[in-house]
Amino acid sequence: MAKSHLLHVSPHISSVGQMRRYSATTDLFEMIEKMQGSRMDEQRCTLPPPLKREEDYIPYPSVHEVLARQSPFPLILLPQFGGYWIEGTNHQLNSPPDSEQLLSPTSRAKLECNTLAKIYRKHFLGKEHFNYYSMDAALGHLVFSMKYDVIGDQEHLRLLLRTRMKTYHDVIPISCLTEFPNVVQMAKLVCEEVNVDRFYPVLYPKASRLVVTFDEHVISNNFKFGVIYQKFGQTTEEELFGNNEESPAFVEFLELLGHKIDLHDFKGFRGGLDVTHGQTGTESVYHNFRNKEIMFHVSTKLPYTEGDTQQLQRKRHIGNDIVAIVFQDESTPFVPDMIASNFLHAYIVVQVENACSDNTFYKVSVTARDDVPFFGPTLPDPAIFKKGPEFHDFLMTKLINAEYACYKAEKFAKLEERTRTALLETLYEELHINSQSMMGIGADDDKLENGGGGGGGFFESFKRVIRSRSQSMDAMGLSNKKQNTVSTSHSGSFSHNPPETPKTPGISLIIPGKSPTRKKSGPFSSRRSSAIGIENIQEVQERRDRLLLCTSLPSISLKNIRLTVDFSKYRSSFTLPLY
Repeated sequence: MAKSHLLHVSPHISSVGQMRRYSATTDLFEMIEKMQGSRMDEQRCTLPPPLKREEDYIPYPSVHEVLARQSPFPLILLPQFGGYWIEGTNHQLNSPPDSEQLLSPTSRAKLECNTLAKIYRKHFLGKEHFNYYSMDAALGHLVFSMKYDVIGDQEHLRLLLRTRMKTYHDVIPISCLTEFPNVVQMAKLVCEEVNVDRFYPVLYPKASRLVVTFDEHVISNNFKFGVIYQKFGQTTEEELFGNNEESPAFVEFLELLGHKIDLHDFKGFRGGLDVTHGQTGTESVYHNFRNKEIMFHVSTKLPYTEGDTQQLQRKRHIGNDIVAIVFQDESTPFVPDMIASNFLHAYIVVQVENACSDNTFYKVSVTARDDVPFFGPTLPDPAIFKKGPEFHDFLMTKLINAEYACYKAEKFAKLEERTRTALLETLYEELHINSQSMMGIGADDDKLENGGGGGGGFFESFKRVIRSRSQSMDAMGLSNKKQNTVSTSHSGSFSHNPPETPKTPGISLIIPGKSPTRKKSGPFSSRRSSAIGIENIQEVQERRDRLLLCTSLPSISLKNIRLTVDFSKYRSSFTLPLY
C-alpha cells in the first residue's frame, strides 16, 4: 500500500508540470524568433522609391488656369512638370514709385569670362617659358606650359596643364619645394592624376601661336540673341511667331536694345542673317557692347510666310539661339515650354509699364533650364528697372552671362568636350610633327629612338641600298650558287674580247638602279680596251665607289696594285685593277 501510495501522482500536479514545460518551450521559440527577426531587420535595406512618371507629378497650374484668375499675373509660369528655375518673382512697387527703388545695381553688372583662357596670353606669350607635350593613358593628350616667375621678392613656378577635360593652373613658390622638380613632377603638382613617364619638349618656334589659339577658342566676342514679341493672351508658339505688327512700346524697347541697321551689305557680325540677297529680311537690331558684337533676331523683322502656321523662317533663327528675350506688352505669363527648341536654354522676360513716357520702367524675370547654373548680375528686389543706360548695360550683361552659363549645361558641355578633345589632339600633333621637323626627323621616319634621320642621310641611304641589293639577289635565286669570279655588270677582266669559257653558274654583284637581266659584253661597250683614258679611270672609280656602298663593310686589301674585296659572307669575291 505504501509503495502504491508513493507512485500515485495527483492529476493537478501533472497538469502544472506540463504547463511549465509548454511555457518554457514557448519562451524558447519566441526568443529564437526574435533573434532571427532582428537579424533579418539588420539585413533589410530601404528600396528606392519607384521612378515617377509624368502622371505621378502634381502639376503646376497651366497658363489657362492662371489667366482665368484675376490679375496681376506673374511674368513667368513654370511648365506643369518643372524642369526650369526662376529668378525675379517680386514686382511689387510702391505707388508712386520712388526713384531710389528703380536704380539699377550697375556696380554688380560684371561680365563673366573664362579667366583660364587668357592666362597664357597674359603670363606666357612673348616671355621666356617652356612648353611640353605628352600622352596619358587616362587623361589623353597633354600640353604643359611652365614659366619661372618672380612675384614680389619670391620665386615661383607658374604651371599650366591642358587636358581634354579642363585646364589646370597654379602658381607654386619654389621655397615650398624641398628640391627643384622635373617636368613630370611639376605636372603632378597641378593635377595628381597625371601618370606619364616623361614629357617631350616643344622645339617649334611658332608653338606659342598654336597654344594661345587653342586656349582662346572658348572666347567669343560675337553673340546672337532672339527677341520674341508676346501680346496679351498669346500662349502658343504659333501665336508668338505669327506677330507682324510692332506696338509703340515694342519699338521703344528695340531702340533701347541697339541700333536698327539695314542688312544689305552690312559689314559687322551678321549672326547668320543674309546680308546679300535679303532672304532673312531687310533690317535688324545690332549693338556693340564692350567690344562684343551682338545681333538680335527680332521675330517681327524676320520673314513672314503666308500659310505657314509654324513660321519656320523665323523659328529657324530664334530656335537655334541659346538665350532669348521675351517682351510683353501686357500681363500674360510666359511658359518656357511654349517654344519647342533643343537650343534655347534661358529666357529673360521683360514687361513694360507706362510705355512711351518719361516714367517708363520694366519688370524683369529670368528663367533657365535646371542644368543651367545661376548667372549674374543678380536681379534687384523688386526686379524693376527704370528706362535708361543703366538698365541697358544690366540687360546686355545678363544676356552675355546667360549664354556663358548655358554652355555649362549638360548638352552644351558634351559638345564642348568633344570640340576641346579634337582641338587638343590637333594641337598635340602639330607640336609633335613640327618639333620633329626641327630636329630633322621626318614624319615617315618614326621616332628618335629608332635612329631615324630626316632628309635621306647616309645611314638611311645605306640601308636602302643594301635592302635593294638583297631583294635583287633573292629575285635572281643566286643565294645558293657556287663561288666564282664576280662580274660587276661587266666582265671581270678589262680585255675587250675575253676567251670563250664554258658558262658556269656564278654570282653577279647587282648594282642598284641597273637591270639584273641585262649585261654588257665588256666594261666599256663604246670604247676599246687599248684606248683607256682619263674618262675610263673616272668611270672605274665611280663604279668602285658604288660597289663599296652596296656591301655591308667587306674586308678590303691591296695586293700587287690591285684592289681585292672579299665578299665571303656572300660566297663571292671580285678584283678590280687600280690605274
